[in-house]
This record gives sequence, C-alpha cells and structure tokens, in this order.
Amino acid sequence: MPINVTCPSCLKRFSVSDKFAGKTGPCPNCQKTIKVPELSEQVVIHAPESDSPKDASGKAILSPIRREEVNVSLPIIIGSCVAALCIFVLALGLRITGNPPQVALLTLGAIIIAPPLVFLGYWFLHDDELEGFAGQQLLLRVVICGISFALIWALYVFVPAFVFEYESTAEYSALALGLSIPVMLVLGAAIAVAALELEAVQGLMHYSLYFIVTFALAWLSGAPLAAPLGGETKPRPAVSSPGGEGTDQAPVRDETKPDISKKVLQ
Repeated sequence: MPINVTCPSCLKRFSVSDKFAGKTGPCPNCQKTIKVPELSEQVVIHAPESDSPKDASGKAILSPIRREEVNVSLPIIIGSCVAALCIFVLALGLRITGNPPQVALLTLGAIIIAPPLVFLGYWFLHDDELEGFAGQQLLLRVVICGISFALIWALYVFVPAFVFEYESTAEYSALALGLSIPVMLVLGAAIAVAALELEAVQGLMHYSLYFIVTFALAWLSGAPLAAPLGGETKPRPAVSSPGGEGTDQAPVRDETKPDISKKVLQ
C-alpha cells in the first residue's frame, strides 16, 4: 500500500512504498531530508456502507443514479438564434412599413419566441448544485411555461382597458403601466417557480428576460403599447352647444333674423 508524503519545505506531494514507513530520506524535488510517516499515521477514508442489495462477492447490484446536466446542444443554439433573428427582422420590417402589427401576429410572435427564451433562461439560472430537468420532462415544462408567459400578455391588453375604460393599448397612461407591469412580473415569476422549480429571485429574473425581449420586439415593430409621453390618454369631450358654459366660443348670431339693436338706436 503506497504512502502519501508531502514535503514540508516545497509542499511537493508524492507516494512511496510502505516499506519506507518511518524512514528518512531526501525529497525528490528539493533534496531536503524528510521523514516518511508511519503506517499508523495514515488517514484512511472509507466509503460509506450502502444498504443496496449485494451479490455473493459483496458488490452492490444496483448502480448509482448519475446526475444529468442541462446541456445546450449546437442545434438548439442555432435554432434559437435563427428564430430570434427572423422575429427581429420581421419586427423591423413592420416598423419600416409603418403598419402597426395585428393582435394575432403579436400573439403568434409571443408564443413562438417563448420556448427558446424559457429554455435559455433556465439553462443560465438553474442551480448547478441541484439536478436539473432534462429530456422530455424539461421539454414539457418549457412548453407549458412558455405558453403561460405568452398568455400573461392578455392581462396587459384587457385588464387596464377594462379598469380604466381605454379603447386600446395606445391610450395606456403611466398609471396603467405602473399597475399592470408589476402584476405581470409577479405572476410570471410564480409560473417560473412552479414549472421549473426555481427560487423566487431566479423566477423573477427568468420572466423578466422574456418580458424585456418581447416588449422590445413589440415596440420595434411599431405596436401601440402605451400613450406617447405627455400625450392625451383620452379624447376631450365634444362641445355640446356653441356658446355654452365652459367654452371659449362666442355665441353665433343668426343672419336671417333682423338686428333689433340697430332699430332701438334709431
């Protein structure tokens, strides 16, 4: 059984035969005299006993479960980059043409880009010390999480319009954004935590990545996400009658009627 020796001078580690136990000799690295430890001074680390079934020779029958890492293969990276590039070019093309995208097109884009962003976000944020999801289980959770992320945009479209009685997202004020976006972030983080078993902060960062990318792409495409800064969020009420109260217009005189004031002066 070899004896592990560490030189106290140069800290060089090497092994010697057990027949040199307790003897002194020169270090093969620095040539200084060192003493080989006795056999009784060796620290032996024994493997923990396993309760799994064993064969006649005492070896365990069941092999240990190997941990599977979440790996990003080259096809997944290329596919994600191509999908992101296509959506970016499409959004830029819509911006150049000046035609705001339809709601159906925005919904389709939010669904298509969701799985790659969810997968990449999970690959970056999941704890390496814990065993992550892999294979079909990971694919199923990514699809469910991605569709849920896309559906959260429905809250942005319909809830402020219902609460503040807006006709479209182009009228959304800063108050509507301040109330709807935090709700979206909290709900998205909860979905990420439940679907991918992330921590709360990791779940918030995971959904924030999707929200920022999709919001930027929607803005790039020319989608009316909110009212312009400093602009009116609602049209002003029309004037009910000319010359009425609360208006600056002068009363309009009917030319068909005679001017009574001239007759009085005469």
